[in-house]
Amino acid sequence: MDATAVIRNLEDLLAKGKESAMLRFSLGSEYLKKREIWVAIFQLRRALELDPNYSAAWKLLGQAFTEAGNRNEARDVFRRGIEVATRRGDQQAAREMEVFVRRLDKPANS
Repeated sequence: MDATAVIRNLEDLLAKGKESAMLRFSLGSEYLKKREIWVAIFQLRRALELDPNYSAAWKLLGQAFTEAGNRNEARDVFRRGIEVATRRGDQQAAREMEVFVRRLDKPANS
């Protein structure tokens, strides 16, 4: 199933009142695959409004801001995500986001 069909199915669930952090995360992920970055950011922010402890949503939101070229916002999102992941014991997600922050902190020409 292509991303457009997946999005249509997820949007149908949303229209039926099935809103959840996982549904919004899934929509954000699919929109990011389609390079509809600002729609992805909207969906991922909504996922985090519904569940601020959703480590994977923090990570994907940071990646979306990186894709959008907004390095400062990406860095802030990753840092908040690291705090959440660490507090929850999700060490893998915390480590991945730490790597992303280090990459963002590197000078562009290094």
